[in-house]
Amino acid sequence: MPYEPTSFFGDGRSERQPVPGTIARGQLKLDDLLYTGIENGAEANRFPFPITKTELERGRERYNIYCTPCHDYTGSGNGMIVQRGFPHPPSFHTDRLRQAPVGHFFGVMTNGFGRMYSYADRVDVGDRWRIAAYIRVLQLSRNATVDDVPEADRAKLSQQPAGQAAGSGQ
Repeated sequence: MPYEPTSFFGDGRSERQPVPGTIARGQLKLDDLLYTGIENGAEANRFPFPITKTELERGRERYNIYCTPCHDYTGSGNGMIVQRGFPHPPSFHTDRLRQAPVGHFFGVMTNGFGRMYSYADRVDVGDRWRIAAYIRVLQLSRNATVDDVPEADRAKLSQQPAGQAAGSGQ
């Protein structure tokens, strides 16, 4: 039986200690960008994998589960626990956080920051990156300009719906 004393080894153990430096299968984490959010010694300003619509939808789903209690659905920092008297987290819409590299958000989720504890044991690595991408979407939703719309789609912005007069507000 595993872990029961045995006379096979001189120390009475049934198992041997792992060789120092042994890494369990599937646990070698060589990709610093993916696992730390750090690239060339600084918080990364790029994602370790392509962010598609599917990735953003997963990021939104995970954000809604893990982040909204404090940060709310808009990222303003007025979540339900704040409404119940807990301290406000920062809004994602401040200049400081709009300019922060995406690796910053990944790092905060991984390591915690201030009153926020680490989510590394609750949210897997890929989902932390997806949440960081969704935070960028929330930030853009409040600060987008016409220049952020692809040129091919800009004409659609000025088109009036059928039957609506310009300036009617309906």
